[in-house]
Order: sequence, then C-alpha cells, then structure tokens
Amino acid sequence: MLIQCNTITSTGDSSTNHFTDVEIMFFSFFQEIGIDERECELLLDSNSVIRFTPFESIRAWVISLQHLGINGFALCGLITKRSVVLTAEEIDSLICFLRDDLEGKIEPTQLVRLLKATEPRFFAGFEGKVALLLAHGIPKEKLAHVLNNVNLTKALCLKSAEEIDRTITFLNRFGGVNLIVRRPAILNYDLDSQLIPRIGVLTQLSGGDEDATGTVLKKLLAILAYRAEHLKDHVEFLRSFAGLSDQEIFRIVLVYPNVFSVSRKRKLHPRIDFLKLCGLNSNDIFRFLIKAPLFLSLSFEENLAFKLLFLVKIGYENRTKDLAMAMGAMTRTSCKNLQQVIGLFLNYGLSCDDILAMSKKHPPDIAIQS
Repeated sequence: MLIQCNTITSTGDSSTNHFTDVEIMFFSFFQEIGIDERECELLLDSNSVIRFTPFESIRAWVISLQHLGINGFALCGLITKRSVVLTAEEIDSLICFLRDDLEGKIEPTQLVRLLKATEPRFFAGFEGKVALLLAHGIPKEKLAHVLNNVNLTKALCLKSAEEIDRTITFLNRFGGVNLIVRRPAILNYDLDSQLIPRIGVLTQLSGGDEDATGTVLKKLLAILAYRAEHLKDHVEFLRSFAGLSDQEIFRIVLVYPNVFSVSRKRKLHPRIDFLKLCGLNSNDIFRFLIKAPLFLSLSFEENLAFKLLFLVKIGYENRTKDLAMAMGAMTRTSCKNLQQVIGLFLNYGLSCDDILAMSKKHPPDIAIQS
C-alpha cells in the first residue's frame, strides 16, 4: 500500500524553481511513496545516475519492488539507503528473476536484507547458483524455504558457483539435501575455514560415523558457530577430567549437543567435580549424563541449589551417590513442581523418611508432575 504525501508542483512554489522538470517528476513520484523533499534531494545528490535514467525506468523498478512485497517504510528505507537498487543493471536482472522464476516467494524482509547488504556486482550469477541448488537435489517446493532461511549474501552472492558445489558435495556425506532443507543456515558457513574443521571434530569423535554426525548437526546446527578449537577443548576436558572415552562423549553429544555451549570453567568443571565428590566413577558419570544432561547447563543459583536444599532437607546425605542420582532425576522437573510434589506427599501423611525411602528406590517419583 502506498504512503500518500503532498506532492511537489512546479508552479507557485519558489522552493522548486531551481529544479528541472525531470527532477520535479522524480520528487513528485518519490513523495508519493513516502520520501520527503529533503530525502529526495539527498537521494539525487548521492546517486547522480538517477537524474540521467528515464523516469519510466525508475518508476518501473519501484513498481517491481512493490510487486515483490517491499512497500511502505521498508521501500522508502531501501531506496534512501541503497539508491543503487534503482539504477544497477545487476539488480534489474535479479528482480526479474525473483519475480518471474521464483514467483515472488522470497519474503520481503529477506529481500530487503539482501539488497541492503550486497554490492550489485555480487548479484551476477545469482540465477545460476539457485539453479545449482536444484541440480543438487533441493526439491523445487522447498527452494523458497531454503532461500528464506539463509543469509543470501553469505550463502550465495559472496560464494562462487564452484564453492557452493563443493560445499553441497561435502555435506552429502552428512545428510546432504535433507540436512540443508532442515537446517538451511548451514550454507552460510565457509567450507574450508568453518565446515570442514568443525564437522571434522565431530566426525573424529564419532569414530567416522558420518550419519551420526549428520544427526548431531540436524539437532543443533548452532554447534558450527563454535571454532574447532573450542570443540576440541570441551572434548579434551571430558576425556581428562571426567575420564570419558570418545565413544561415550559422542553418545552424550548425540543426546545433548548443547554440551558444547556449557562453560567449562563456570559449569562443566564444578558439575563434574560434584559428581566425583559424590563417589561417581567415569562409568557412573557417563550413565548420569546420558540420563540427565541438563544437569550440566541448568543455573546453580536459580535451579540446582534450590533442589539440592530440598533433597538435603528430606534426608539425603551430602556427597553420596544417592544424592547425585536424585539430583539427576530433579533436572526433569521445575523447582515449583518439586515443591508441590513434596508438599502433596506430606499432606497425604507421608513423612520425610517415607519420601526419602521412596525416592531412593525410584528417584523419578519425586520428579513427577503434580
């Protein structure tokens, strides 16, 4: 919908006497879409090519942008900040492709980001790169989904067709098309400096199981945001301090990929230390983390400390395996729910000793939903 403003006329207004008839036409048109007189002047001064471009061409380009869903303030902001969208031949070709071949299925906000962030020269070959995605097996009905969920500048414009081809060929080892459709943002990453070294850490940890590595990526693509050194440091910590094997570490990663987002200093070290002080050996720690991986990332002050206090109050002894197992079960419930469940048991006449005995026999009993 166009934003209506008062237009500039060429008669009876001394402020417009120094403008040519063509400039007045531009001023009038730009004001119709919401760009004020001052912005119009700045626009013409910053991109003199507009003055020498046929008015009907500029008007047609603006209408094409509107047909792609870019309207109102988004359109005004795009034109004033990136006036080259009105004159660059590469953008004209891009807009035609987006409108005719992709049938306008790319979201307007995505297009605005693309046009604002990318120099026109990098739009060359855009159509061929999109065709390359289809050639590698991206279903046509999923193409818009993929393009709407990547950084188009990083994933397509700044990469050569050869690099895109190499990237998809590499990803085919870990799920390929299915992985890309499920996590399109994986195309944002650079192949040589990011994907190969970071996925390589996971593949090595898995013992070369590329299918399992692909499963981890599908669960948490954000794992690729961490440098290979960060991933290796976490693995080495779990090896050396927790005494876990690579196979055990990878099984934990499969269950809870967010283990790599947990701070080693603030959370991993003190949590593993707590388990060791409770008498758990490396095998016990592995079984514990498979069942209760959230123990590693929950806030101590706002969650774990409260639950630990409750368990001690009903009779659990500090630094015991029973306490550790109960804490593991408690990760599956909220502090509020734990309080309500214990209160419910007490209201039904159970003593703290009764609750203690019951929870030792089957810890999840006090983690049930009230």
